[in-house]
Amino acid sequence: MAEIPPETVVVTGFGIFGEYKINASWEVAKELSKFNFEKELGIKLVIEEIPVAYESVAEKVPQLWKQYNPVLVIHMGVSWMASELTIETCAHKSGYYKSDTCGKFPGNGECCQGSCEKKQAGLDLQQVVEQVNKTSHDVKACLSCDAGRYLCEFIYYTSLCIDDTCTVFIHVPEINKPYSVAQMAEGVRKILTVILSQIRLHSSKLAVQNEL
Repeated sequence: MAEIPPETVVVTGFGIFGEYKINASWEVAKELSKFNFEKELGIKLVIEEIPVAYESVAEKVPQLWKQYNPVLVIHMGVSWMASELTIETCAHKSGYYKSDTCGKFPGNGECCQGSCEKKQAGLDLQQVVEQVNKTSHDVKACLSCDAGRYLCEFIYYTSLCIDDTCTVFIHVPEINKPYSVAQMAEGVRKILTVILSQIRLHSSKLAVQNEL
């Protein structure tokens, strides 16, 4: 019998921009490679750095979905306002008028994906935050409904339009304000674990219903 390949989880972090010569989101993403996710969770982890450019997001993100058919996609970005791992609950189609690192913004300030103005994540993110804060002593998490109308929200909306049942965006604080890269990676590992459990439980319930 052929061996079943592990499910794939895609994690992205952004590259440098503006004053961020080192982007915390990409540093955290790279740090995740130190965990043995295949042994712990039975998944293959794919880590991708995304340029802070609208055209790059519009091209690269759908390619990642098509290439890997991921069971979960976690996008990350840095926020100077964040003091905890901040899980975004929604994203908007329009309002993207801030220029990217190429000096561009999308036509009419809108994402080319989707038709509705607002997309909500289809995961129980409140449960995720509660589980992380219950079990993590070093890092705390919280929810947000404003992802900032820049590349972070743009990439989130793009992926939510592809599949809102297995997409999440996390804003990480700047490095050592207050968490180290290792601490943030451990927190993201916990978030990934809780969300993956949600997705697998939902899939199991659907399988049982289809058998009835």
